[in-house]
Amino acid sequence: MPGTAASLRRFLPELTPGNAVFTWFSPIYTMNNKPSSPMTENNPTKIAGQSGARPRRWWPWLLAIVVAGGAAYFYFKPASADAQSGSAAQGAAGGGRRSGGPGGPGGRGGFGGTPVVVAATAKTGDIAVYLDGLGTVTPLSTVTVKTHVDGQLMKVLFTEGQIVKSGQLIAIVDPRPYHVQLEQAEGTMAHDQALLKNAEVDLERYRTLYKQDSIAEQQLATQDALVRQYEAQTKVDRASIDSAKLNLIYCNITAPVSGRVGLRQVDPGNIVHASDTAGIVVITQLQPITVVFSIPEDNIPGVMQKLQAGTKLDVDTYDRSQKNKLASGTLLTVDNQIDQSTGTVKLKASFANADYALFPNQFVNSKLLVDTRHGVTLIPSAGIQRGSQGTYVYIVNPDNTVSMRLIKVGITQGDSSSIDDGLKPGETIVVDGADKLRDGAKVEVATSFANAAAGTPAAGAGKRHKKDASADASAAASASAPPTAPAVTPAVAPATAPAASANAASAADGSQRHRRDASAAEGQSAARSGQ
Repeated sequence: MPGTAASLRRFLPELTPGNAVFTWFSPIYTMNNKPSSPMTENNPTKIAGQSGARPRRWWPWLLAIVVAGGAAYFYFKPASADAQSGSAAQGAAGGGRRSGGPGGPGGRGGFGGTPVVVAATAKTGDIAVYLDGLGTVTPLSTVTVKTHVDGQLMKVLFTEGQIVKSGQLIAIVDPRPYHVQLEQAEGTMAHDQALLKNAEVDLERYRTLYKQDSIAEQQLATQDALVRQYEAQTKVDRASIDSAKLNLIYCNITAPVSGRVGLRQVDPGNIVHASDTAGIVVITQLQPITVVFSIPEDNIPGVMQKLQAGTKLDVDTYDRSQKNKLASGTLLTVDNQIDQSTGTVKLKASFANADYALFPNQFVNSKLLVDTRHGVTLIPSAGIQRGSQGTYVYIVNPDNTVSMRLIKVGITQGDSSSIDDGLKPGETIVVDGADKLRDGAKVEVATSFANAAAGTPAAGAGKRHKKDASADASAAASASAPPTAPAVTPAVAPATAPAASANAASAADGSQRHRRDASAAEGQSAARSGQ
């Protein structure tokens, strides 16, 4: 089929010897140009009894390959064109300042460019001196409520987790056995009182007879002792009555302290005993509540000096992460000895705990306010650098150069540190981007540390921000303008045009190679399926 091969060659002009596409299509091309060998009688390969095989037709497959190649060409052509135009537009919008990309030439962080740093100004202020310690919330009272009398638990008058007041009735033990004991004690006392009264009457008679010398003195003495015996017995009876009344009172179990009740240890209907170890319920006092924490023994003199002077020291408690403040209170006392195993001393602070934020046995971080220093020089802690020469900062000079200066750091609390020597209020230091700086290096100040969140420019950074804003506005305008309009401002156009042209040429070349490779792949796949 020479005509079909010629059509294929005209449709695919790049199908030349040595070309990759030609190499892929060469088996098909060779098959279509090979002379046919019909099965005749002279053909030695003809099988006996078979009536001549029909020649194989290749032109439908070639037609399918041509159609597939054309479809691939028109499919990939728009995407490549869009990519090429998009690359050119992006290059124009990026401008000379951004053409290098992040970290590339012309970018803000490009190699060999001026480092961009964040700066902050040292100021005068107050800083608090805290002593930190790990502590545990300890309730003032934890009471296990037990019964004083044995008997059946009739009622439980509290709900688990309820806040109860001191003296509130919370349970009742069966009082009937103790009513019976009270009646028995009262009857015994009445009997003994009657005997005492009779003995006292006989004693008066014996005294009269003794005066008349009618009885012996021994009989009078015996009667007098009997009267005293009955008097003692009545006292015993009176005590038995009081004991029975007290047992009746104990049948009504009340809360000994105010606080929160825990889980019930026994249910109504059970027999409770005074010897039970678990009791009925546990009540924990929550208001007020205390925190016991430890500080190093080296800090004891300063704390004791404040306590002996009558100064109330404030204590703040935070959660485990030290992010959320739980409560504020005052220091109560200091323990009377140092723990030799840890070298620390225990302190106890009291908290009102009005919102129940502190829970018994909770782990907390305590901060004891020992002193407040006024009028010190403060800087962000992020600006302090440490090296072999000591502690130092980078000072931003008026000409946008930096100078390394040794400093003496005082107190550090949170994100602020006080400087005792080496820095004056009003001086500007580098707080971010100091890792690659050297003494005397040229820098560009981006944003002040204190106003970073608000986006307020630092001193000396306004001009640079205006320049960046103008470049961004020009780049945006050039991206949306017609092709005849200027792409960028003259200051950045020379640097932008070559880069955009190079990007466009690279994209076009890659698109052309992609189309050829895709068409060749489609043809090879169709050829294999035909075989």
